Amino acid sequence: MDYSYESDHTKFMREFLEKNPHVQEKRIEARSRWWDREQNREEKKRFEESAEPMKPYVYFGGWGNTD
Repeated sequence: MDYSYESDHTKFMREFLEKNPHVQEKRIEARSRWWDREQNREEKKRFEESAEPMKPYVYFGGWGNTD
């Protein structure tokens, strides 16, 4: 098998990031801001405990349903 295939998109992205290294730095910074964060387990537990169970037929709730 030939494992040397590289798609046009992959080539473009590799060359773009080589020419613009500041973009990769910004990607890493944005990822750490939005995704790679420490989880607050107590806050998550409170959020899950306070969640109200979903009622059946959510999309049909106001049409003649009296409960």
